[in-house]
Amino acid sequence: MTTKIQTVLMTGKTHTTASRRDGAPSGDDRIDIQMSIPGQAGNEITLEAMQLHPTAEQLFAGAWSACYTGALGVAAKAKKVALPSDMSVDIEVDLGKTGDAYFIQARIDVRMPGVALDVAEAIAHAAHDMCPYSKAVHGNIDVATNVLVADVVAA
Repeated sequence: MTTKIQTVLMTGKTHTTASRRDGAPSGDDRIDIQMSIPGQAGNEITLEAMQLHPTAEQLFAGAWSACYTGALGVAAKAKKVALPSDMSVDIEVDLGKTGDAYFIQARIDVRMPGVALDVAEAIAHAAHDMCPYSKAVHGNIDVATNVLVADVVAA
């Protein structure tokens, strides 16, 4: 059973895309980090606009987002679905308190423009089933996942 946070103290945010471009400074004291998917040369994951001095929550969100984005690709391939080139994952990890105890919670927005909502949801749920970060937090922290396709949102 997870505990709901009563007071959010800070939030670490990341935006991750599947990309083939090099990471580059964004010009606003933030950096883009390019990571690779194990065993898949040429398919990089880019964490865009991460703070130059990231918080632990942002680093966790970034690592989870990179892993989860890779899992989305594996899940889509298993379902014989081509992910859109503008697919992205946004993860926000909150540090907060309930009473005197500290907790984290997370929100995940998966964007798959042009993919049918039911298909996108199935891919997102399958990715959670295989992503080690999703498995590690399952049942331990409050996680809300939203799948967005075009202008439709599903929880």
